[in-house]
Amino acid sequence: MARREPSLFLRLFALMSLVLAFGAAVLMTAAWYSAREAADEAYDRLLLGAAYQIADAIQVQEGEPEIALPVSAFELLALSDRDRIFYRVLDPAGRTMTGYESLADPAAEAAAPDKALVENATFDGEVVRVARVSRRFDDPQMRGDAVVIVAQTVEARQALARDLTFRSFILVGVMGAIAIGGTIFAVRRALAPISRLEVAIRQRDPLDLTLVSVSTPRELAPFVAEINSFIERLRGRVELMQQFIADAAHQLRTPLAALEGQVDLLSNNEVTPEGRRHLDRIRVRTGQLSRLANQLLSHAMVAHRERAVAGSLVDLTELTRRALDDAIPDTLERDILVTLHAPPDPLIVSGDPVNLAEAIKNIVDNALRHGAPGRITVRLSRHGARAVLEVEDDGPGIPPAQWARVVQRFGAPSSDGKGSGLGLSIAAEVAAAHGGALCFREKGAFGFVVVLTLAAQGREVA
Repeated sequence: MARREPSLFLRLFALMSLVLAFGAAVLMTAAWYSAREAADEAYDRLLLGAAYQIADAIQVQEGEPEIALPVSAFELLALSDRDRIFYRVLDPAGRTMTGYESLADPAAEAAAPDKALVENATFDGEVVRVARVSRRFDDPQMRGDAVVIVAQTVEARQALARDLTFRSFILVGVMGAIAIGGTIFAVRRALAPISRLEVAIRQRDPLDLTLVSVSTPRELAPFVAEINSFIERLRGRVELMQQFIADAAHQLRTPLAALEGQVDLLSNNEVTPEGRRHLDRIRVRTGQLSRLANQLLSHAMVAHRERAVAGSLVDLTELTRRALDDAIPDTLERDILVTLHAPPDPLIVSGDPVNLAEAIKNIVDNALRHGAPGRITVRLSRHGARAVLEVEDDGPGIPPAQWARVVQRFGAPSSDGKGSGLGLSIAAEVAAAHGGALCFREKGAFGFVVVLTLAAQGREVA
């Protein structure tokens, strides 16, 4: 048994979802770093602006540096109410003019300490962002660089980074949902030709052996070509089978009929009692062989027509009359009374008239050969949506234990050697092919009954 593989849609959807998920992860990571950089850049500008304002406030009075801290510098930093601010101002001699003595100079050992600098650091056990700027003095009374160091905790910038990242996540999520919806639409559209091909093949009539002509993409062309190649081979096999059945019917029936005729001619000649006994055996075996060949060919014809011939509306009463007409010679030889009870209106069923006639013929023939010693009664009736054919004979009947076997091929050949075990199996196959069934009713006061039920057409007449 072949292992069931997941559908192409699920495979494509899973692969494209993995690609989209990987892309979303990359975008979210990039959004996080970008948000952090944007937050740092925004707050670093405020930090440097405050440091420059403080540096501009340094003045030289009588050779000594003095400073009056500008309120506007701290107002800029105070826009972030979550953070604490630290500062330190150093004169050109490296002495602290004001601020926190413990706030370290981040550029004390830098190669270019005169450049503005912003970096992360730790102060008083907290992570801070430190800005350092310098201002050169060339006054004759004071020469050198004054340094301004301003530090700020990072809570506000982290909150801004989280807010920007969250908004980016929402945007990526919305775009991801749109992408997934677009993926589903695109995959279904891309696989639509496969669905059209599947529908075209599923809706084909089982009897249709024409080539598949469905417009498909280039990738499906080899698949369609292989289907058409298989149909071509199947059609060739069916034609060979039809030819074989026709040849077999001609080649077998003709010599068997001639052989039976020769046996009959020999029977008219004078032969010894021993020769007469052998001749009678030949006649019996020849008849058995002829019936077996006819039933085998009938079974092959029924199986073939079941798959190759479309049904039509048929009058079951008329078919039954014809089958009884064909059986009249046998009934006259054995003095069997045949009675037909049929409704006045036609009993219409849908099916193959040849196969239905073959089924009725086999049921009647079975009753003649293995059942009735003197009476056969055929009844046709309608019960709701079912047409019912009953063939009753006054013979011994079939034991219930063998009912399941007699409808199988060679399931229960007759003990007297007159039957092949195919007659009722052919009738059962025809009934099943027409949506009906073949069953039996146990022998009662009147006889054993074989019942054929089929789907009736039209309305029941009261």
